[in-house]
Amino acid sequence: MTIAHDDIRVADRSDRDVTTLSMAAALNLALADAIAQDPDVVVFGEDVGALGGVFRITDGLTARFGEDRCFDTPLAESGIVGTAVGMAMNGLRPVVELQFDAFALPAFEQVVSHVAKLGNRTRGGMRMPLVIRIPFGGGIGGVEHHCDSSEAYYAHTPGLTVVSPSTPQDAYSLLRAAISSPDPVIFLEPKKLYWTKGEVDNSLTAELGTARIARDGTDVTLLAYGASVALALEAADAAAAEGRSVQVIDVRSLSPFDDATVTAAVRSTGRAVVIAEAPGYASVASEIQARVFERCFEFLAAPVRKVTGFDVPYAPPKLEHWYLPDVDRVLDAIDTLHWDEDA
Repeated sequence: MTIAHDDIRVADRSDRDVTTLSMAAALNLALADAIAQDPDVVVFGEDVGALGGVFRITDGLTARFGEDRCFDTPLAESGIVGTAVGMAMNGLRPVVELQFDAFALPAFEQVVSHVAKLGNRTRGGMRMPLVIRIPFGGGIGGVEHHCDSSEAYYAHTPGLTVVSPSTPQDAYSLLRAAISSPDPVIFLEPKKLYWTKGEVDNSLTAELGTARIARDGTDVTLLAYGASVALALEAADAAAAEGRSVQVIDVRSLSPFDDATVTAAVRSTGRAVVIAEAPGYASVASEIQARVFERCFEFLAAPVRKVTGFDVPYAPPKLEHWYLPDVDRVLDAIDTLHWDEDA
């Protein structure tokens, strides 16, 4: 049996609403609800005001709440995050958008030197309630600097919570939890999934630092996050047609990592494959693989495999389909898991 951290329904909410939304719309709803309910929440970034963001995540927020709650900034990522640090130090809850994953790198010094360390530097005397939203990953045919998977940089940095949703429900619930957190959260939005749709219950809240059981199974566990969860579920369907029962765990929190759920899941099947589109070397996928080996070694029927992007710069649009993991590569990894030794 796996350990699941069930998301919590706030039963007494008079404004509870359940509807089908795209992930982009779910994120928009989470921002709108947070702004409406907390006067300290402010949203800003490049083109997030009148335009509504390059992916329209902030569409309509300026018109609804005014330019003091959702506003545009200069094209200066380091300045955006530096401004957010000052706001958070003075009691506000800034939510900033860094327009694309690779665009966030000019702000990386601010994130590592100040966002991640201020709480520790002041021995908890000053908290940093700051959310940095970053569209990340591939699958949209973006050119250089517009598609990247830089999650390892953030997950490696102590002091940061790093999460990535894979469903519209998690997009809503995790973003609300991130905005409510007293500490900084890097919120990685898989842009490939912005237009996928699912049911969203605005009374459900998710706990940061927890994984989610996306599919039950008994033969092998697939561990994924972000856009790779959809791939894992597709591969699980294909494997089921071959007679294998595949469990899928949506890691969703890269840091802190939910060892309890992942360990229990892998121990229940004895086999595991980690899936991520970032390069495999020194990656989040490698860390997950190592943690599973350390905690599940005596339960494993085969080595833990990983299916990742390749150790090269992110592929240009015409070559992207060769770079990103696909169902065939996942099924090939599953096939290597010593099935002939079961007897």
